[in-house]
Amino acid sequence: MFLKDDRTAEQKLTHTCIVLATDKFMSGCGEAKGGPSYAGWACTPNMVEIMEARLRARNDMKRVRMVSSSYRPPSGLGHCHIYIAKE
Repeated sequence: MFLKDDRTAEQKLTHTCIVLATDKFMSGCGEAKGGPSYAGWACTPNMVEIMEARLRARNDMKRVRMVSSSYRPPSGLGHCHIYIAKE
């Protein structure tokens, strides 16, 4: 599993929540060839509900959930990218 986390060391202290989803469109291709593609948005605790609503409104995301800052995807094939949530 390939993991890319866009947060800086400082952001890892402030953006302690990750709203994560399985990306239906990107799963099985590119860096996720043969496995799932996870996309997560790191945010401050006060933004979790907003980010969760944004992801649930998207048709290309499934299994939307909140995970901790220390989240690590399961081993195996696939790709996980943690982005920084914008307010």
